Amino acid sequence: MSATWGTLFQVTVFGESHAAGLGCVISGMPPGFPLDLDLVREAMQRRAPNRTSASTKRQEKDHFEILCGYLHGRTTGTPLAAIIRNRDQHSGDYKELETLLRPGHADYTGLVKYRGAGDIRGGGHFSGRITAPLVFAGAAARQVLAARGITVGAHVQEIAGIQDAAFNTFSAAELLLPEQGEFPVLEAERGREMLEAVEKARLELDSVGGMVEVAAAGVPAGLGEPFFDSLESCFAHMMFSVPGVKAVSFGDGLEMIRWRGSEANDSPRLEDGRIVFASNHSGGMNGGISNGMPIIFHVAFRPTASIARPQDTVDYVSGKEAVLRLRGRHDACIVPRACEVVKNAAAVVLLDLLMQADSHGQ
Repeated sequence: MSATWGTLFQVTVFGESHAAGLGCVISGMPPGFPLDLDLVREAMQRRAPNRTSASTKRQEKDHFEILCGYLHGRTTGTPLAAIIRNRDQHSGDYKELETLLRPGHADYTGLVKYRGAGDIRGGGHFSGRITAPLVFAGAAARQVLAARGITVGAHVQEIAGIQDAAFNTFSAAELLLPEQGEFPVLEAERGREMLEAVEKARLELDSVGGMVEVAAAGVPAGLGEPFFDSLESCFAHMMFSVPGVKAVSFGDGLEMIRWRGSEANDSPRLEDGRIVFASNHSGGMNGGISNGMPIIFHVAFRPTASIARPQDTVDYVSGKEAVLRLRGRHDACIVPRACEVVKNAAAVVLLDLLMQADSHGQ
């Protein structure tokens, strides 16, 4: 199995949802960097369960313990390792899943892949909980990027057909605005409407999906390693590693299939002697390389697979069809918490490619 991402900024994640804990090891943090652990804790809390009414009621604070790579407020340059202990496991809620396959989950594919030896409690290594250490790594990466003038932000753009405004100015203030409230949107009223839609689905023993808009400002031109490690390829690879992601699009994405080339092209122009573009339909990338404009992409999440409504399934031990009535604590919509995940995952990608560009003397 592959649990490591990156070339120069490498992140390895480990753990399962109901194991003793989970965590990450980061190789490539610059030595002597003044890593602000309070900022890391804030990011972890934005992803943590039970933050809004849309979230699972599992009582995990996502407190982390740094094992090595950090001393006297600064990184040492050696691998930075952190562990997050699991405190509120209700493993008994998953007893029946020893034989019943959950619709929409990786139960069947994981059963085949790991020959029945995998940890099925809470989804095991397939659980969205594995994104907690990814947020830790991304929160560290965001601070290194910020020190170089790069801001990465994200907001919930859509849930259940309700749409938030899109990023417009791409200033640091705008990109960080969604972090200020309980619900990560630009327009608070849209957030309230989204929460109402999520609650309606929950009361009907169902769930809803949605989309996150991610943006990065201050990214220099020249990042990306075509052919197979183009900027879009790396973002897409990382985003599709996040549980629940079903689509990723860049810039105006699928909208562009309805346009003509004259409408879709971003025309270069000069601004204070510097090449910029009159529009940004391509999302800040051309030919798999950043062009200096803000990076923009969208990540779509399916409705949460774990729902309380009875569903048809198969008992793979008896070999008979069955009905599953799922117990446990689950998000009626994973999108608000996933917003923090994809934002920090994007930072991991950007820092790795920035370090590669530095090593090439770009």
